[in-house]
Amino acid sequence: MQRTERTDTIVRRQRGRATWLSLAMAALMTATATACGGPFQDLGPLPPRFSGPPLPADTVVSEMTAALAAEGVMVARQPSNTLGRCSERLSGRHASQSVDSALQAAFARARSDYGWQAGPDLGSGTLTLTKGNWTVVTSHPAAPVPSQGDPAMVVMSLTCLDPGGPTATPAPAPGT
Repeated sequence: MQRTERTDTIVRRQRGRATWLSLAMAALMTATATACGGPFQDLGPLPPRFSGPPLPADTVVSEMTAALAAEGVMVARQPSNTLGRCSERLSGRHASQSVDSALQAAFARARSDYGWQAGPDLGSGTLTLTKGNWTVVTSHPAAPVPSQGDPAMVVMSLTCLDPGGPTATPAPAPGT
């Protein structure tokens, strides 16, 4: 019988400690929730992800096409088939020997002449720009095989956060 009494005493002590520990944890959690209540206040709506009015797709495409053309990179606008999201794509070809330097110079020209800003760093081999609600991304083309001499393919993706309007359309005349 002695063994059972000792076991009962041990179990009672463990339950007592567990009870006190759970009460202490509950008090600590209550104090933490009360002290941290301030940071969880509603501070209102988040600021916009871009400043200024949304830029139309035509404006963005014409600025990037002009910056590329000034550096000798000729691109064409590809049709956008994405519904509910504004995106554009420019593609073309350029001499493989100078395509990297031409793309870097065109991006520098877009920053200086048209007010584009350097975009997020997506790693080596990728160039990004942002302006208003638009982000432009292009990758350096893979190094061509020297014996082929084919022009390198240039592909540029333009994506916006808020469409604002696909094209700049004139306002209707009054009375129509």
